[in-house]
Amino acid sequence: MEDVNGCGGNGFVLQETFYILSKKNTVYRVKLSEKGLSLAKETNGNTKSETISLDDIIGCRCMRSKCKPGPSCVCRPSGRRAVEEPEKEEKLNTQDPKDISAYLYIYAYVLKKYKVTSGVKRERMTITLRFRSFDKFEENMREAQKWRLAIKCLMKGTPIPQSVLNSDENSITSSPGGTERILDERKVLVLLNPKSGPGRARDVFQQKVVPLLLEAELGYDLHISKHANFAREYVRTKDIYQYRAIITLGGDGIIFEVVNGLFERPDWMSAIKEVPIGIIPCGSGNGLAKSVAIDDSYDQNPVLFSTLNILKGNSTPLDLVRVETRSKIMYSFLSIGWGLLSDIDIESEKLRAIGGQRFTIWSLARLIGLRTYKGRISYLPHPNHKSPVQTTVSGRTVSLTRSASQMVDLDPISENGVGFMTPMHTSQSMFSDIVDPDSPLRDLSLETAYAKIAEDMSPVEQRSRMDSFYSVNSRRSTFYSIGGSSFQSVFDPSCDNPNGSVNVQMYGPPSQLPSLTQPVPESWKTIEGEFVMMHSTNVSHLAKDCLFAPDAKLSDGIIWLVVIEAGISRHQLLQFLLGLSHGTHLNCPHVKMLPVLAFRLEPETDGSYITVDGEVVEYGPIQAEVMPGLGRIISR
Repeated sequence: MEDVNGCGGNGFVLQETFYILSKKNTVYRVKLSEKGLSLAKETNGNTKSETISLDDIIGCRCMRSKCKPGPSCVCRPSGRRAVEEPEKEEKLNTQDPKDISAYLYIYAYVLKKYKVTSGVKRERMTITLRFRSFDKFEENMREAQKWRLAIKCLMKGTPIPQSVLNSDENSITSSPGGTERILDERKVLVLLNPKSGPGRARDVFQQKVVPLLLEAELGYDLHISKHANFAREYVRTKDIYQYRAIITLGGDGIIFEVVNGLFERPDWMSAIKEVPIGIIPCGSGNGLAKSVAIDDSYDQNPVLFSTLNILKGNSTPLDLVRVETRSKIMYSFLSIGWGLLSDIDIESEKLRAIGGQRFTIWSLARLIGLRTYKGRISYLPHPNHKSPVQTTVSGRTVSLTRSASQMVDLDPISENGVGFMTPMHTSQSMFSDIVDPDSPLRDLSLETAYAKIAEDMSPVEQRSRMDSFYSVNSRRSTFYSIGGSSFQSVFDPSCDNPNGSVNVQMYGPPSQLPSLTQPVPESWKTIEGEFVMMHSTNVSHLAKDCLFAPDAKLSDGIIWLVVIEAGISRHQLLQFLLGLSHGTHLNCPHVKMLPVLAFRLEPETDGSYITVDGEVVEYGPIQAEVMPGLGRIISR
């Protein structure tokens, strides 16, 4: 008797024996189970077994004939062998029309340890199974398709239909689109910034990403940015529900556009929940991509690691930060900065062509010409983390009002002046606790209340921002995909707005903070004086080699705020900068790490920049509050 996944009593879904004609008395016994693919090689009474985990398999394809004809029924080419180009592959497949065999190619990327060092990397492995038990090609192809669909179902955690396992049933395996009826075969939307980092995103996509998409049979629609805010406008105006995910190729700038484009949609709640964001790093920093990494193989090949994450399609919650300035509202996924690190980030733009090394060079320049800035930093400590900083509590008497921006009421939750910071809750009972008993929103669920609040929000002017685009014009792409994927040129009249002059409405959860024109609550703490820098993050890394908040998680509900006051020596500051790559910078004198729920910065002197996710925003008061688990990011 078989269970719900089609496994028999022996625990295997499918099993078959394959003979090696070039070697006498050599057979491969191949078994497919929920754990993976078991290969047992038997030669003259000796058996050697190996199991390829389902987690390492990215896809499989059925073909009529082998790309390189040979006598082997099971083979494993070199892990470094390049994938054949689709046109060449198809041409080779038609060289032997008399071959009635059907071939199943199974592609896996297995984690291997270095022999000399302690590092790890993923090596490509191809398992080729040749089905020729029947006299007709159609019957052999049906057997190959049965294995293919069974593997794909197991990879997705989907129950295998009995019609797939039944050898006599070909209504699903042989019909076009049969896979779509079993699995979610939606394409992915790829948004590529050709000017990010050293400007190699086009080559990276064509040479390193497309081959894996073909192996996984994952279709895609590619759109290349023509101007600043192209990705933001596309995500805001187009039907994104036809895609399983939005994939960004570039740096932090294009991710910022996609995140904020989602919050400019009236259906932002469902869009964020149903269409997660995936990242393929091609920029200078790539902090979020590194924060998502779970093993050391990312450092050896960031593009491969990130692409494999996307092929698996698993998503996890991601904290976002709601940021409010005097005239704009935006959402941050990475960092908010003022002072030293922001100066380095923005002023090194002129060296963008050299990649991540621009940060190192400009750090030395800013260290020599060290600057300090006067201001006030107020923050709400996280209740479950003991603050390592001794600060003075502001003694001002406050009269709290609802959150506002540009004198517009953005927080109609309370009618009695509730102005405290409360993390976003997911249960109706918790949400009811922070709503006025007389409010009509009290009996609504969190999502319904947010939707109702969003309807009353006034339009917010689209912000002018500095990003990684060199020019509003870029060359046309020559990338094409196969298997139902489509290509869009850089010119799209519906998204052709290089000046970004269209005013759009910013939706999203309402703030629980007082407005920038109101004093902070008494429960907040305040630091005043001169500062070298203030920088916050809600993930662990600001860049690939910058471990800024070692204890940060993707959805821990914490903003990790680092403050350096004036008085630190250049030698100590150098130790701080050198320690960023290993997380030891927090041990330096005058460096304070504060886990907070919200903070407000009020600069009193000019000369620096305020950045959000590496983009310059207007200089002046700014406040931020964490929105726990509001976003969704693809993670392995």
